[in-house]
Amino acid sequence: MRVIKAALLTEAVKRLFIKANRSLPQDVRDCIRSCYEKEPWPGARDSLEKIIENFELAEKNQVPVCQDTGIACVFLDIGEEVHVEGNIRAAVDEGIRLACREGCLRASMVADPLRRINTSDNTPAMVYINFTGGDKIDLTVAPKGFGSENMSQVKMLRPSDGEAGLIDFVVSAVEAAGPNPCPPIVVGIGAGGVFDKAAFLAKKALLRPLGVSHPDPYYAGLEREILSRINALGIGPQGFGGRTTALSAAIEVMPTHIAGLPAAVNINCHVSRHARESL
Repeated sequence: MRVIKAALLTEAVKRLFIKANRSLPQDVRDCIRSCYEKEPWPGARDSLEKIIENFELAEKNQVPVCQDTGIACVFLDIGEEVHVEGNIRAAVDEGIRLACREGCLRASMVADPLRRINTSDNTPAMVYINFTGGDKIDLTVAPKGFGSENMSQVKMLRPSDGEAGLIDFVVSAVEAAGPNPCPPIVVGIGAGGVFDKAAFLAKKALLRPLGVSHPDPYYAGLEREILSRINALGIGPQGFGGRTTALSAAIEVMPTHIAGLPAAVNINCHVSRHARESL
């Protein structure tokens, strides 16, 4: 049994939360640049050029790439041969608290959804724990802006809705969102499980590197069709038109009941932030 002190987890969370807010993953940067090269509409090209300039300046000057430094979503894949010495959730929250202070990140969390008192340190984090084999912890920190989170949807489709129903649901959710989530967007899609699992799958789908398709050819084909349908909407970067409404559409699925087809769409803006590390 390998023992990891909670303080090590705290330090890693702090480091990754600051990093994710300041530097977009390479796959996201490459995808945005590629879309810029292929985009024929002048207004869209101008918007993409400014987006590129923004994330390059943020990394150069080590400042947040967006003023909304996000709700802290922390994914922990914990090996069954690992023992964390200390409280895991407390360790994660302490890492976010330190990142907020040391990284000069905006405090965006309220302690109660109706009595809107700011916690002043961006805690608590949204923590997702999964147990796996091995003796390591795979840690992913994903700051999630709420302009895009607010545009997400969950729908309990009927099994008879099938493939066409799922595609129509995703495309209609993006169309309804319009320019609000700061396109070009990344679209995470979850299907299966139950109500809450579908939403989790959609959020997990946002962590897949852009350009990496689902391993099942059937779902890879669905991803391509959905992305094509979304970009045909013509919303474009920042809502100014063009072919680049979405950078990517990724689907994650799991088994479900014979009577149901739970589906969810979790939208991310072009600031698709996440950073990973193994402990």
